[in-house]
Amino acid sequence: MALGLLAPFWARAEQALLIKPLAEKRVPALPARQLFWRIENFGTLDEAKAAMGAWSLLAEAAGKIWLFTLGPSGAAPSAGAIKVAKIGPIPRVHAVRYLLRINDASGPPGSLTPVHSHPGSEAFLVLNGEQSIQGPHGMMRLKAGHADPGHGADQAMQVISSGSTDLHALVLFVVDADRPFSSPARLP
Repeated sequence: MALGLLAPFWARAEQALLIKPLAEKRVPALPARQLFWRIENFGTLDEAKAAMGAWSLLAEAAGKIWLFTLGPSGAAPSAGAIKVAKIGPIPRVHAVRYLLRINDASGPPGSLTPVHSHPGSEAFLVLNGEQSIQGPHGMMRLKAGHADPGHGADQAMQVISSGSTDLHALVLFVVDADRPFSSPARLP
């Protein structure tokens, strides 16, 4: 057996995951109570725009129109929407101003991010492939069709395309808008 086949999935490629911001919004406050991301698809941009609220982000990805809304767990679905997922509870961050952002992450098996941290919470929705998140508490793996609220602020992490097919994931953030969005970090 070739040595490369024995290597762990994160050592198979030296390619960086492609990270592309899709939407972002600065807000002065967050909704009260526990936070959840409600993710919905719409047939048209106009329908999605009509459903937007103060903590909503609109994006187009993977041939679909997405609406991501941060709010309480029991929030009603939007009229005309197809429910995709509800992710939470999202670890709350305390700041003067907040940045809500949606990133698109993609790459072939073995591609990865540098070890980094964010000044807030990160949640994941895997559309295709498999994503692993190495953090101080071990490895979390998410397969296509699964979502997870991730972890809270300032925790070192590395994201890896760990499946046998290309990864495509949507990454949802609630961070302190007055701090750098991402910082180099070290895993313990």
